Amino acid sequence: MEAPLLIVVDDDPEIRELLADYLGRHGYHALTAEDGTALYRLLEQHTPALVILDLMLPGEDGFALCQNLRRNGDTPVIMLTASDDHTDRILGLEFGADDYLCKPFDPRELLARIKAVLRRCLPRATGQSPERARVVAFGDWKLDRVTRELIAGSGSRLALGGADFQLLQVFLERPEQVLSRDDLYLLTRGRPAPPLDRSMDVHVCRLRQRLGEDAQHSQLIRTVRGEGYVLAARVDVVT
Repeated sequence: MEAPLLIVVDDDPEIRELLADYLGRHGYHALTAEDGTALYRLLEQHTPALVILDLMLPGEDGFALCQNLRRNGDTPVIMLTASDDHTDRILGLEFGADDYLCKPFDPRELLARIKAVLRRCLPRATGQSPERARVVAFGDWKLDRVTRELIAGSGSRLALGGADFQLLQVFLERPEQVLSRDDLYLLTRGRPAPPLDRSMDVHVCRLRQRLGEDAQHSQLIRTVRGEGYVLAARVDVVT
């Protein structure tokens, strides 16, 4: 089996070399880029399974690069930063990052997060159960799990970024079940939520907007005061 291709974008050559070597020893093929220009050159020739993207870069910063990646495709992104500011974390997720890791970090944690993101983003096999079906219907919407597109009743399609897709997947796999913020954090990122972290509220708000609902008065993804959120719709297989 061919090793998954990763791209590491960081302006520190030592970090690039260390990560490329470490990932290579753990079953991945890693290419490196020092800035956005170098990243775009690599993307012209390669389709990575995941991009590891430093926030602070010369030229276009990580936010801008992540936003561009989201506009042009669905490649998962893990963002790295030397700042532990919650605002940066929330902004990174709003721009479409699938996960966020503060420097300095243990390479083993990065490896675990890469595996978790790739596992979450792997298209599901088709089948007859809602959990495995390619296309499912809920409310006035359908979701194509292979193309990661929301399909409206009119037939129009909206491509979802990795973080939005994974959050919707969690709700669709647990319809009419109340999920706390901690539940959602654990199910989408594979670990408990940090103390006082409110980024999941931002994610839910953004997903509601994707579904064409008022973020504060959603009828599809409802707020259960003091408990969390619930997908208030049944999920059916589209054959």
